Formats: sequence, structure tokens, C-alpha cells
Amino acid sequence: MSKLRIVSFSSEPFRDRREAGQLLGRELAALRGQRAVVLGIPRGGIIVARELARALDADLDIVLAHKLRTPGHPELAMGAVAEGGRLFLNESVVEGMSVNKAYIEQEKAEQMAEMARRTALIRRVLPKIPLKGRLAIVTDDGVATGATTQAALWAVRQEQPGRLIAALPVGAEATVRRLAEDVDEMVCLRTPPLFAAVGQFYLRFEPVEDDEVLSVLAEEQLRRNQAARSTESHVKG
Repeated sequence: MSKLRIVSFSSEPFRDRREAGQLLGRELAALRGQRAVVLGIPRGGIIVARELARALDADLDIVLAHKLRTPGHPELAMGAVAEGGRLFLNESVVEGMSVNKAYIEQEKAEQMAEMARRTALIRRVLPKIPLKGRLAIVTDDGVATGATTQAALWAVRQEQPGRLIAALPVGAEATVRRLAEDVDEMVCLRTPPLFAAVGQFYLRFEPVEDDEVLSVLAEEQLRRNQAARSTESHVKG
């Protein structure tokens, strides 16, 4: 049974994604020092993830996953593909919507082509961290329908983390409760009663461009390099 923690039903907006990540860090402060990996969902989620990773003294990475769109219902995820080609299918949706194998293969091919492009771009900047046995925390700037977040959670679960947590600043309550079924713990700071879109709960919600994402990841790679040199120096000393 997943542990669900909704902190507030407030509609108060966050100042920006940085503040949202910092507030999540305070809420999850007990996880500091547990060798967590904080995984941001691109693009806005990587800004939240950076602040959360700093607060928890955790590694930062990006989760690359594309949902497989259900025919006639593109917002409903029938599965997900992750970097490296891993495929997850939600059999209940596939069977319930009578999705045939030909459509699944076509949708998988389309999403894998885009995944390959993004993976090549991002992994030149920041190598992937293996998640097996680690504490993995997936975050985004918020969830409305939750299809993209669900795809990310499915993808991360396939890597066999020791524990999987979803940490969200804001979300539609029904979506948050549904996503909680796919994780070991769900933490959401706010589930406002009237939810139309994630952006309505931010005073500043500018688009996050690829260049900004790559800049954040480059900073993380520099931090990793410095940490590795420090460890090597300590061992030699």
C-alpha cells in the first residue's frame, strides 16, 4: 500500500519553480544524506529537481520517458518507453481499449525515435546514474492529467530502485491519488480544490528551454567531477 501525504489543499501559488523545489526539500528533509537520486521530468521538472537535490544533498538526474498514447484518447497512457528501449505496457488499458499489436508497435517506434534524439542530446552532457537499489525521487513542477508523470514512474520502476518516491509541488487530487498507486510514497505539497492547469499555481511559469535544461545538467556533471576528485584525493591522502 502506497503511503500518500498531501500536505495542504491550499490554492496559494508558488513564486516560481525554484521556490517549489525548496519547499519540497523542507518537507523531505528527513531523507537528507540517504544517497537519493532526484530525477526531474523535463522540462520544468528539472528546475524543481535541482533545488530538491541541493536540499537533500542528493544526486541529480533527468528521467527520460515517453508515454504511449492510447488510440482515440491521447492523454491516456497505455504504457511508456524509457531510454535504452525499455517498454512498459499497462495491460488493463491495452485490453480495456482493445488496442491491437500493430498500433502498439507503431506508437512505440514513433516514441523511441524521439527518445533517441533527446537521449543523445542529454547524455553527452550528463551520464545516466544507475538506479538499482537506490532511493529514487521523481519530481515535476506539477500534475494535471498525470500521463507524463505516470510514464516516468513506470520507467524508473523498471530500473529496480530500492525505494521509489514521487514528490510534487502541486497536482489535481484525483491524479495524485491515482499516481500514488505506482510508488512507495507520494508527497504532494498542495492539491487545490479547483484545478485547471499547473501554471495557475505559479506566479512565474515561463517555458523552460532545452538550453536551460542542459545548463542545469552541465552544472551537475561539474559537481560530480569535483566530488570524485575530492574522494580520490582523500583516499590517496
